[in-house]
Amino acid sequence: MNPSIAPLPPLTPQDEAQSIAFSLLFLCMLLLSLALKLWLSMRQIRHVARHRDQVPEPFAPSISLHAHQRAAAYTVARIRLSLLEAMAQAGGLVVLTMLGGLQGLIVLGALLPESWDGWRGPILVLSVLLVSSLIDVPFAWWRQFHLEERFGFNRMTRRLFVADLLRSTLVGLVLGLPLLIAVLAVMGAAGSLWWIWAWGLWMGFNLFVLWVFPGVVAPLFNRFEPLPEGPVRERVQGLLKRVGFAARGLFVMDGSRRSAHGNAYFTGFGKARRIVFFDTLLAQLDENEIEAVLAHELGHFKLRHLQRRLLTLSGGSLLGLALLGWLSEQAWFFAGLGTAPDRAVIDATALVLFMLVAPVFFFLLGPLSHYFSRRDEFAADAFAVQHADRAALIAALTKLYRDNAAPLSSDPLYSAAHDSHPPASERIARLSTG
Repeated sequence: MNPSIAPLPPLTPQDEAQSIAFSLLFLCMLLLSLALKLWLSMRQIRHVARHRDQVPEPFAPSISLHAHQRAAAYTVARIRLSLLEAMAQAGGLVVLTMLGGLQGLIVLGALLPESWDGWRGPILVLSVLLVSSLIDVPFAWWRQFHLEERFGFNRMTRRLFVADLLRSTLVGLVLGLPLLIAVLAVMGAAGSLWWIWAWGLWMGFNLFVLWVFPGVVAPLFNRFEPLPEGPVRERVQGLLKRVGFAARGLFVMDGSRRSAHGNAYFTGFGKARRIVFFDTLLAQLDENEIEAVLAHELGHFKLRHLQRRLLTLSGGSLLGLALLGWLSEQAWFFAGLGTAPDRAVIDATALVLFMLVAPVFFFLLGPLSHYFSRRDEFAADAFAVQHADRAALIAALTKLYRDNAAPLSSDPLYSAAHDSHPPASERIARLSTG
């Protein structure tokens, strides 16, 4: 037998007891996360239904009852679909772990020729991603061509959907496969502190993607044209000069090819920063409102919210990889999740298992993350009204809530658990009172 595919030593009685305990803990956490998601979603559905027949007072002059009821129906439809998707993903997770799906992929990989041993780890990870896509892609298709189309937001053709899927897969392979190979190599060769080196690779990868995304990746999916001369460009350039923000360019993206939703974003870093407006956003708002929205986004930069989030990501990644480094040495971690990997793929199996089950154990951190995100949104609003017109920001947000069919009233617990932005009524109320 090839020594690289030799089985690991048998479990000790203590390992077996720990694996059973970990299996039960995993299943309990999975059920708890699903139960909480269902309970909070039902609260939100009931809340939206109770308030669907009356437009909240701050929005009554600008949003019709019909638009409010359409937003309520859209919100409920999205929640119901997300619940179905969460249950399907949970079922797929159980199949991959407790029911032996991942172990089956490991066994199939062992049938490859001996000369392929070095590729079995990457192939295993890619196989799991492929299996997961069998759940994710149908839901994405249904969301785009049934839910979004039903409410008038979809502008994507089925041909474009498939083309996007193929392009994103190819980009993911070109960018991600070298990282995966490098991380697995480090796991196998750098000793017990391999996770420090892997963290360095991960952070370098993120910075590299930030650098190549604006000029290389994004144009593969959308067309970018310079923001044309006119009142909007003049207001934007004046705002950038007032707040001392340097950008390499102002661009308009053809977001209308895929959706009627409007948006704007910053991309890149350093001197390569770009400001990108969706063409749908420019069609929705006037120059005063666009200036106010951009002032809000600039607030995130000037108040160092993005730098703080990058530091948080960096620290969280380091802690996560350190935890993975410890778990990869525990026999009960593999056995408790239905796997018995051979030596050739033990590192890849540990990596896959961690990616699969970590969200189940860390889902309670979501509300904490959302709390800080909502706090930053309020701070960016406060920055915006110092550098642009308060009434224009309120008008812009109101139009975006209306045109994107956002709920105007949300259940407080649901919002705390799910929303990275403040509820619409709370945000407008704070802006209105100064």
